[in-house]
Amino acid sequence: MSENRQLTLLVTGASGHMGRRVLELLLEAQSGPIIATTRTPEKLTDFSQRGVTVRHADFDDPASLAQAFAGADRLLLISTDVVGIPRLNQHRAAIKAAEDAGVRHVVYTSLTNPGPDSPVLLAPDHYGTETALKASTMEWTVLRNNIYADLLIPTLSRAVQTGQLAKAAGDGKTAYVTREDCARAAAAALSSRSTGRRPLDITGPEALSQADLARIATQLTGRQVTYVPLELETVIDAMVAAGLPRPLAEIYASFDTAIAEGRFEAVSSAVENLTGRKPISVAELLSAHRESLLPGAAVR
Repeated sequence: MSENRQLTLLVTGASGHMGRRVLELLLEAQSGPIIATTRTPEKLTDFSQRGVTVRHADFDDPASLAQAFAGADRLLLISTDVVGIPRLNQHRAAIKAAEDAGVRHVVYTSLTNPGPDSPVLLAPDHYGTETALKASTMEWTVLRNNIYADLLIPTLSRAVQTGQLAKAAGDGKTAYVTREDCARAAAAALSSRSTGRRPLDITGPEALSQADLARIATQLTGRQVTYVPLELETVIDAMVAAGLPRPLAEIYASFDTAIAEGRFEAVSSAVENLTGRKPISVAELLSAHRESLLPGAAVR
């Protein structure tokens, strides 16, 4: 490969929130040529009009992937939105197709500490995908994204209204990271010429406890918010009572267990190293969305 040739970059799941943002960042940086794959190419007409090559790809149809991935040098594998064995099978099919297509480097959006001892019920999907990458002949960068800080906005909006932030997270801390920083890290890792195989923890600038979050919400809104530690089953039952299917409630609650065990507390400099910009803090994010935290704001 010529050192001067622009690398052809491919983004999977490109019609989703993360995929579209990565495409925007790649176009802004003039990183092309760019290939975007999706099950719904019609949703990316705006990007095809801007020079992005849009291709149909369905991870449940491995035969569709060989042509979709053809010509790519580096591929961003955005984890799909199904859960369990179906997702792992999708990822394995994508990895095999990428290898067969001659892709040299895969960037994968994983989870912090996805090892077999993780209490997070989604962790086996990511651990299995990382294992499949290790078994391939390709080079890779695994982006182990921490919990999205953006998810705190509806959570803390409810807490401001009730005066209580009720979780089963104990005194554990989390290095929450924004979706924007995850997208910027992914775009930077994809467009770089990095070689080798490495996992990177993608985190915010600091680790915060639930009590810290309650304090920030109190400061921003002027309304007292208190952290109330609960038992895990109490949290699950409350989500079920609110209408959430129990299996989904158990998945959400499993993150509380991991937080309590300190599995999300490590802070890294990976976002700044990749992008050249410091990651956005939780306080900065919440301050920008202060109106959404106040009583009377719509809770989503």
